[in-house]
Formats: sequence, structure tokens, C-alpha cells
Amino acid sequence: MTTVSDQENTSDSAETPPSAVNAELTTEEIFGAHEGGKLSVAPSTALTTPRDLSIAYTPGVAQVSRAISADETLAARYTWTSQLVAVVSDGTAVLGLGDIGPRASLPVMEGKAALFKSFADLDSFPLVLDTTDNDEIVETLVRLRPSFGAVNLEDVAAPRCFDLERRLIEALDCPVMHDDQHGTAVVTLAALRNACQLSGREFGSLRVVISGAGAAGVACAEILEAAGVGEVVVADSRGVIHAGRDNLTPIKEELARRTNPRGITGGLAEALRGADVLIGVSAGTIPAEHVATMAEDAIVFALSNPDPEIHPDTAAAHAAVVATGRSDFPNQINNVLAFPGIFRGALQAGARMISDRMKVAAAEAIAEVAAEALSADYIVPSPLDPRVAPEVTAAVAEAARRDGVATA
Repeated sequence: MTTVSDQENTSDSAETPPSAVNAELTTEEIFGAHEGGKLSVAPSTALTTPRDLSIAYTPGVAQVSRAISADETLAARYTWTSQLVAVVSDGTAVLGLGDIGPRASLPVMEGKAALFKSFADLDSFPLVLDTTDNDEIVETLVRLRPSFGAVNLEDVAAPRCFDLERRLIEALDCPVMHDDQHGTAVVTLAALRNACQLSGREFGSLRVVISGAGAAGVACAEILEAAGVGEVVVADSRGVIHAGRDNLTPIKEELARRTNPRGITGGLAEALRGADVLIGVSAGTIPAEHVATMAEDAIVFALSNPDPEIHPDTAAAHAAVVATGRSDFPNQINNVLAFPGIFRGALQAGARMISDRMKVAAAEAIAEVAAEALSADYIVPSPLDPRVAPEVTAAVAEAARRDGVATA
């Protein structure tokens, strides 16, 4: 498989900063790199002699097929399924483009598969489905289960993505993760751990405000609670989510039960007053005057891409640590730090699922890679840092064993 440069990648070259790399991109260069697709399949065994053919295909392959027929668990050893991820999308929430359909989403899924190969040496295949019916998607993947070892859900719109992921976890005996939710949450947790270390804050006393209650916002709330954050408050376009609010979706009703222990009402202005941390995962804007009311040496993660909720330079006037989702500012919260190692670790452990403990372990591993050289401009490692995926893989595999979901 070939690798590609896309918005999820950054460069750590001192000679060529990310902003300069991005500025050099041309339409011809981009379309030229995508022509014919970004993936190919290559054999892993030689096929140059008649004997090679007899071993890899008929008659030799029949012995392997008979063995698997007698013991289906042997498929993990004698086929590629134990190291194969299905990258699945229905094209309903692609990047910042929205509902553009399965065919238009395919270049993104190819890119995701290329990232799996480049960063974790995992094979994967893009599977875009011409349906938005969760029943049909679940049925399709259940029937295809013998062909893959894990499912990376990608670019499925909220709130349907929550139900789809839950149902697939229940229906499939293999790791399933919606990366738009949990990849973002894992890297956010890693960055927050290191930002807290810089500012001398304890997790248990943090007051965190999350702007946005979509896929990433809900997952961030969940992982922060699992990691022991003291207080999480979530706000959507209608204001703070609290138990007394009407017309909440089932997902937001659950958020109202689990978050906002002080019962804050109103909007972001009320939520941010005195808060330690702001995590922006919405398409909205946040005025500087709201951020100015946060606690001293606040932490601001404005992760909307390409336009952060508040410009990093503006946020820096009121915050000690600022992160974005962009590659041309310091501290990029980039999912590629998480998902390759998470899936490799899960598959290496033969995990039946990806548990909360495995996600937290991934975040801790990412944070540790950057811990030796922490600064306000360096709270997470570069996505190109070769240490990241192996460390995440080892941490996730160990967490799977501790959680009792591993089979290997």
C-alpha cells in the first residue's frame, strides 16, 4: 500500500515547517497523487516458480482450507484476517464536507487505510456502503465478518453513529471503534494529561467544558470521566446540557445524568466562568471575552478544523496552553496518534472489543512519548514520531489482557 499526505499528517522537519508544506500544495499535485487510487494489494509470498504456485494456490492451498474448515480459529493464523481492518463509512459526515455520499467518501477511506499501513503496518480495506440504514449496515458487516479482524467506523453522522457503533460491538466478536469519536477523545486525553502537568493541575479537581455534543464531544466526555476528571460540562448549540433541559436526545439525556454535577444552566458564557479547560469540538465560534473569564493559566483546545472555535493567537492571550486540530499550529490533536496503535494492540491481543481501559491506556502512552520534552508548544508528539504507534500498541494490548477481553 502507498502512503499519502493529507490533512491528518504533520511534518516535524525543522527546515520545512508544516505551514510551508501546506502552502506548497497544488491542485495538480493533489489530484495526481489520487489518480488511480492510493492503495494496491501486493502478495506477501513469492509467486515466481511452478512450485510457488502449487504452494500458494492449488493444490497446496486446499490443505489449509481443509484445516480451517475443521477448526475455524486457524483462519487467524493462516489468513490475513488477524491483521486486517475494515474501514467502513456511509459518507454521511466526511471531514468538514458533510453528507457527500459513499463514492465521494472513498478517497478519505483509502487515505485512512494508507495511514494504517504506514503507521502500524496493518493491512486494511475501505468499504463504503450505499445505505444509511443501520439495520442494513449491521447485517452487511455481520455477513462479511469472516473477511476481516476489526472494524474502523469512519465519517458516520451523529447521532446515528452512536447506535451503529453500539450495535456492531454487540453483533461482532472483534474490535469495533468509531474513530471520529474515540480517536479524537484519546488524543485529547493525552494532551490534557500533559497540559495539566505543565500547569500543576490535578485531574480530580479539573473543571472541563466541552463545546459540542456530537460524536467527538460525547466521546471526550466519556473518556474524561473514565480517566477521573472532576467535573465535565457539555454544551451544544442550545446551551449547557443539564437535567432540567427539554427536548434532549437519548444521548444528551445520558450526558445530562452523568455530567454537570453543579447543574449549570445557560450558555457557554456561564459554563466557562472559572473553568480550567475548554475543549471545542463544534463548528461554532467562541468569543475571546468568554475565554477571558476562565481560571488563571487556562487550557484551551479549539479543535474544529479548518477553523478553530477561537483563533489560537487570541486564545493564547488568556490561556497557558492552546491546542488545535490543525497542522500549522503547535499541539495538533491528530487522530493518527491513536487509531493505528489502538487497532494493532487490540488485534495483537486478540481482543474481542476495545474497552475504555484500552483507550485510556492509549492516551497515557501517547502522553508519555511527549513527557520528556514538555512545553506549552509541545504537549503531544508529532504524528510522524516513530515511537508513538509501538508504545500505543504495547499499552493497548496489555490493557486488553488486564480487562479480560484478550484471547492471545
